[in-house]
Amino acid sequence: MPTPNQISGVLYGAAYGDALAAPTEFLRDLTQIRTRFAPNGPTTLHRGLVTDDTQMMLAVARALLDTPGPTPQTAEGPLRREFGAWLHDPENNRAPGITCLNACRGLEQGRRWQEATVRGSKGCGANMRVQPAAFIRGAAQRAAYAQFQAALTHGHPTGLAAADLTAQAIRLLLDGAAPAGLPAALTDYAHAQREVYHEDWLGDLWRVYGAASPAAYIAEGWDECLGVLERLTRALTTGIPADADPCDFTGEGWIAEEAFATGLLCFLLTPENPRESLRRAAVTRGDSDSLACLAGSFAGAHLGLDAFPAEWKEQIEYAGELERLCRAFADFDKENA
Repeated sequence: MPTPNQISGVLYGAAYGDALAAPTEFLRDLTQIRTRFAPNGPTTLHRGLVTDDTQMMLAVARALLDTPGPTPQTAEGPLRREFGAWLHDPENNRAPGITCLNACRGLEQGRRWQEATVRGSKGCGANMRVQPAAFIRGAAQRAAYAQFQAALTHGHPTGLAAADLTAQAIRLLLDGAAPAGLPAALTDYAHAQREVYHEDWLGDLWRVYGAASPAAYIAEGWDECLGVLERLTRALTTGIPADADPCDFTGEGWIAEEAFATGLLCFLLTPENPRESLRRAAVTRGDSDSLACLAGSFAGAHLGLDAFPAEWKEQIEYAGELERLCRAFADFDKENA
């Protein structure tokens, strides 16, 4: 059973990574990043401001806590409500993704979610927010919810599979898995899930997407995730120079499977040093805040909140909301044991 320290580590860790790496998100020159944030990239939270990554994670967290079960019938309403609130939040001015904005508008208009989702998008917005799903104890229910929250905005099967993998990685760490064993365990998981279509949750999404069958639809997503897991395993096996860009090995992170793999890579390079994991994610040419957001959640699940600098807890934006949600999820895990 995850400890309160681990649960807090997942949510705060995501926000910490988001805030630390946000200033480098659109900087593609590593020398420029290291110069601007001397000597070797950002290692502090600056003003502690987060981006849409954390905002949407908080939205999913609130929705899950308001979801009895969860079941397909109970999950959709809270997610629609929270995504709609995020859409109109005055603080939603942190370069939010076009996919999330367009899909949330469709949901707000009352469209059937399979029609509101952006059918061909597998952007990292599908899994930068999925962390709360890891607190669902049941494996099948956790996988289905992780995919469902992604599917409401991102209709491409790889967005669903990457969100599922992200939640599974966090859960494995919460349950005490050794970081070094994650690539193999996640590869086995992806093979096992390759043709599992959660029809009661996803309905006819496969048909709206244009796939030949439900199994063919979801297999497309898992195959892309298996491909990036292979690249991750190869990178860890051959080794990565200390000054290399992790994006060279597993992608820049603008799309879901690459965000998952590169965020995980940054964590696995220094699994006992979360501050260094976040710095590695920040010093990239890719979607640095999303990469660090995910790396922070992995580190937090493994080491707990106490592994991060203590002063960050007071500096981070939405600190009060994060604290409230962490306490609620400690009880949520007990209730769903």
